[in-house]
Amino acid sequence: MPQPTEPVPAEPAPTKIHTLTADTLVTVDFGPRFSTRSTTRTRTRTRTRNHRRPPGPYRRLFALPGTRAFTAGNLLARLPMGMFSVSAVVMIAGSRGSYALAGAVTATGLAATGLAGPWIARLVDRYGQARVAVPATVTAVLGSLALLLCVRYGAPDWTLFAAYAATATTPNIGGMSRARWAHLLRADPGALHTANSFEQAADELAFMLGPVLASFLTGTFFPEAGTLVGAALLLSGVLLFAAQRATEPPPRGTTSTARTPLRITSLLACFVATGAVFGSMEVVTIAYADAQGHRSAAGAVLALQAAGSCAAGLVYGALRPAGPVERRLSVCLLSMAALMSLPLLAARTLDSLWALAPALLAAGTATAPTMVTAMTLVQDRTPAGRLNEGMSLVVTALLTGIACGSAFGGWAAEHLSPTAAYTAPVAAAVTALLIDTVGTPLLAATRRIASLDSRRTH
Repeated sequence: MPQPTEPVPAEPAPTKIHTLTADTLVTVDFGPRFSTRSTTRTRTRTRTRNHRRPPGPYRRLFALPGTRAFTAGNLLARLPMGMFSVSAVVMIAGSRGSYALAGAVTATGLAATGLAGPWIARLVDRYGQARVAVPATVTAVLGSLALLLCVRYGAPDWTLFAAYAATATTPNIGGMSRARWAHLLRADPGALHTANSFEQAADELAFMLGPVLASFLTGTFFPEAGTLVGAALLLSGVLLFAAQRATEPPPRGTTSTARTPLRITSLLACFVATGAVFGSMEVVTIAYADAQGHRSAAGAVLALQAAGSCAAGLVYGALRPAGPVERRLSVCLLSMAALMSLPLLAARTLDSLWALAPALLAAGTATAPTMVTAMTLVQDRTPAGRLNEGMSLVVTALLTGIACGSAFGGWAAEHLSPTAAYTAPVAAAVTALLIDTVGTPLLAATRRIASLDSRRTH
């Protein structure tokens, strides 16, 4: 029986051929060519391919399914927040010839928002974002359109107050977005820190671009253009946001026993003082620019403060701050109190709007890290079932602080001087620091007492 034989390997093709031409022996090498340069390039490509840099924190954040879609709707709906008040003032003052009336109408809307906001947020927590946000937004849009029609057709003044008060049902889109991040990233505090930083930067961007867009629309086209475009952006953005049901936190329902968000009382007082920083800085800067003969440049100078805050928020979100959140908040508040003194120093020593601009840019870098850290603390202390309500209470505290700061800054600018009035935001920042310094130990003591009482009970 024939045995199987091993296959004979084929002889490799010769890489060199020798031939004889006349009296000369010629050798031709057909082997592969490898140059040092090509070998180096190949190794470099392989090394680069094998050692790619890991994606950054924001890229990892938006790699999660559904986050890009609800963020797009969130940004679209958030932009009108900085448009409505400017558009209303231009529209009412242009038609009725009274800035006092325009200011009173917008102040009424601001107060109504502060009162209605927590109730709308409580309904969002109980029944879900999509079920509450869409009808609440439709009501707010109808209020904006009613204001437009009342101004356009000369309705009595009281109708302006009633129509603009209806816009208070606008849901807190920033709070709902933060609630989604808290739900998605509840097991990843580092990524949640990045998400909160992005949301704060988005807030700054909206309030920086919104007034600019409103001024452009009302000045280029017609006075009602800003309100119309703002209402369209708000409605389309909320509809896109609410359509992303996969990332929506589950509603807590009517049987939830979640604790009250009043555990953040000291934080709310801190937010009131922080809002006073914003309100007083805005009014005082306008008064200072007017005293310098450049009132029209006040908006651009204030935009630098928002730009500094936006940039600082994005950078802060890319970092991984260490230590307890309470300690980080104390450091941020201390930094804010120190940096808020820069505009005062620039106004007193150099007395120039050009010197004030970089001082405001530097001062703005303290606000976003402070807000991000404080918002993280709110998320930690607020029960998950009432997170939207807690966020809305924060907005109410900020609005209250802005109103108080505006009044105090205006009084200081009128009775002292525009330069000396820059002590108002410094005083507000120091007050926020003192509230945190006193409130944190008191809260810790309250927690210890509650813990001891619960142990004795059991």
